[in-house]
Amino acid sequence: MNRSGDRLELALADTTGSGDLELLLPLTRGLVGLSLLTHQPVGEDGFFMLLLAPGRAAAAERLRRDVVAVLDVSGSMSGDKLDQAKAALVQLLGTVRSGDRFRVVTFASGVHRYAAGWTEVSADNIRAAQDWVRRVDTDGGTNIAGALTEALAEPPGEGALGVVVFLTDGMPTVGETDPERIAEQADHGRGAFRVFAFGIGYDVNTYLLDRLTDRARGVTEYIRPGGDIEQAVGSLATKISSPVLTDLALRGDGVELYDLQPERLPDLFAGEELVIFGRHRGGGSGERVVTVTGRRNGHEERFTTEARFGGEGSGNDYVPQLWAARKAGALSREIRLHGANPEVVGELKRLALRYGILTEYTSYLVQEPNQVVVRPMLLQAPAPQDQAGAEAVRRSRAEKALVGSAQLSAVTVSDGAEVDASSASRSQRIGGRVFVWRDSTWTDIAHGDSLRVVRVAAFSDAYFALLRALPELRKAATLEPAVLVAGRHVSIKIEAVGRTTWQDGELATLVRDFRS
Repeated sequence: MNRSGDRLELALADTTGSGDLELLLPLTRGLVGLSLLTHQPVGEDGFFMLLLAPGRAAAAERLRRDVVAVLDVSGSMSGDKLDQAKAALVQLLGTVRSGDRFRVVTFASGVHRYAAGWTEVSADNIRAAQDWVRRVDTDGGTNIAGALTEALAEPPGEGALGVVVFLTDGMPTVGETDPERIAEQADHGRGAFRVFAFGIGYDVNTYLLDRLTDRARGVTEYIRPGGDIEQAVGSLATKISSPVLTDLALRGDGVELYDLQPERLPDLFAGEELVIFGRHRGGGSGERVVTVTGRRNGHEERFTTEARFGGEGSGNDYVPQLWAARKAGALSREIRLHGANPEVVGELKRLALRYGILTEYTSYLVQEPNQVVVRPMLLQAPAPQDQAGAEAVRRSRAEKALVGSAQLSAVTVSDGAEVDASSASRSQRIGGRVFVWRDSTWTDIAHGDSLRVVRVAAFSDAYFALLRALPELRKAATLEPAVLVAGRHVSIKIEAVGRTTWQDGELATLVRDFRS
């Protein structure tokens, strides 16, 4: 989809066999438009997807910003990299406007600042700061710890959005060099700042840069060697030029919303839709009101929308897998940046088996022709100081892709490559589950050898009674010649031979064991 002014252009690459197309266009009534979709699996809590679409940028320009630009000018930045980075900062300074304030910090072995404290925005002040940036040159090592201390020294003003834009092409070599200690110090000193980091090339420590942005409602962008630094920073400058709402929060009236992805909701900027996934429970079925709150210049704003919750077997069955993909990415990031614990590892394992989401830490299902290879789970992330180089950048990008999942075709990854989840000769996604072809049976990847298996003859009386009692099996039951579906404490196999009738109480017990 391409956006040009008030025009949207939608192109379908291949519509063969794709069925209906559902296009969601949130209508902006005032500052923000909302669209809410729900999905209620049988026998468990529901899922939802909320889309927030801000209005025109002009309507959002009243929110004040305090912007800190931090540039690495160590020796490794010399040449084209520095020229591009300086042009990017000049462009960033050109996006601040009346009412904003700014600071500029450069660092090599030492740390330098354009001026003490905040500089108010005026045409003369912007020109002077841009000229100062154009004159900086490279010199010495990389004092990241000192640069961050200076960048966070002046807190943003009350009601202003504080933004730090941090550019570096190297690992710390001067002052504190331990990436974990640097990240911890920045966490403690960050306050209300949002942090956006750019890693230029592969000689950067991804642990450090990702930790800087992980809990700061920001993001890290990695620019390949020889990549366009000016374009990357310019895209961020355009994005943050028109903030709409900060400190977003979400609540449901009469329904509990939980397990949001992302867990820490980012700020909302004009021109960018925000998609939030989560779970819901309680409230029965029917229309419920969902409220989004946020802050603008120190005042709370709120927006509401209505949606139907409950109703088992409802549509939108892609929502659970996209939620699971985003959560798997967030858990993988948690392990890498904050260490593993049994609870996080267990939840990541459950997501991998239930939804077929493969990450660096859940390489359980490496699909090969006619078999599934089970490999041990990687429980420990590389040490912080070892998270550097091209492989570390690739790993960080893979996590970011999962955290921002928007397409089912891209939610299973292994060893950095996409697994073809749509190939009928290897695997299929049916009814929110992933099935692989094994021993002439479509096998739910959540099935384990420890689960008891109940066999049911297809199209028998027992089969039709089973589908009435467990309607969530209806889609999976279409897989031929045989399908094995995993439940909580029992798996059900539908094939040519098997049980044809039920004794008193047997079906009720099976339903309980499958769901509970």
